[in-house]
Amino acid sequence: MVFQDRILKQMKAVSTMLDFPKVVLHEHLDGNLRPETLLQLSKARGVPLPADTAQGLAQWIYTQANSGSLERYVASFALTVAAMASEEACERVAFEAVEDAAADGAVLAEFRMAPHLVEPYAGGAHGAPLTAEAALTAMLSGLARGRAATGLACGMIVCGMRTDTPQAVLRNAQLATQLQHAGVIGFDLAGAERGFPVTAHAHAIALAREAGLGITLHAGEADVGERVIEAIGLGATRIGHGVQIAVGPGAAQRMARAREAKVHFEVCPTSNIHTGAWPSVATHPVRDMLAHGLSVSIQADNRLVSQVTQTTELQRAHDEAGLTWTQLLQGMREAAQASFLPPGDVAAALLRINAWVDTSLV
Repeated sequence: MVFQDRILKQMKAVSTMLDFPKVVLHEHLDGNLRPETLLQLSKARGVPLPADTAQGLAQWIYTQANSGSLERYVASFALTVAAMASEEACERVAFEAVEDAAADGAVLAEFRMAPHLVEPYAGGAHGAPLTAEAALTAMLSGLARGRAATGLACGMIVCGMRTDTPQAVLRNAQLATQLQHAGVIGFDLAGAERGFPVTAHAHAIALAREAGLGITLHAGEADVGERVIEAIGLGATRIGHGVQIAVGPGAAQRMARAREAKVHFEVCPTSNIHTGAWPSVATHPVRDMLAHGLSVSIQADNRLVSQVTQTTELQRAHDEAGLTWTQLLQGMREAAQASFLPPGDVAAALLRINAWVDTSLV
């Protein structure tokens, strides 16, 4: 039986997309809080709230984020970061992220955040001062506890923010290398893109890469496709979003360059709609990217902010963008192969993906 026939048979045999094996590569901890957790943490820290219920908070954040602007989308994180500005909160958010990913059918998971973002919100009447190092250590503790509780292999990617100074981003890269032994597996640049090229932070990226960390960079999300090529030139083996690579003059040449470099794209369709990167999932360039042989997986980006899960993203990519189940599953395989987690964790995830397919033959 050919591979595609096996996938189709398996899809008919399951009652829910939750059974589909998923590899989480692109989820921001500060965009992933459970609404109930956000409410509780905010009240405990005395953070002013725009709503007094978990559902009301979730709706307020979604309205802010679904604005058609990456800058306004990113601004909606101010509330979640303020709520996370204690070691206990950072540990809890990370632990719950692992729980939620496991419940969503993940077989491998990577999470990310810029830990220094919590520093301006910490201290005062509602808590002690909190350094980026302490925040990151707490997140790593939460991931470790989540792995122990669920069995889900997971790791942490430290983000720098493109809008920060090169010195500030370098500090995050140094912190990432210092905590490699505790579960940091990669380095990223995130935040507003247009006007803030990744090349400004080449030193920080080189430091992280030379230390052995995986490099994934947000690029080609809200700026032109050439930003993806710049990121590849700086050593990125994965690209966050990258959808603009398929747009405009020279698109075919850019995609050929990315294909030759064997770069993996972490594509988040709903987030792209909310930030204005693309008008609809139905016309999303992910189809062109796949047609040109690029390695692509569907990712959730921010569960709370965009009110999605990886399950709903995969389903939407199938229903609206027309991706086949074979393409989606191959994307999960390629996501596992592109993971920054240890080879043993990757091999175990691939075995689980293949076992899921093989159950259709029982």
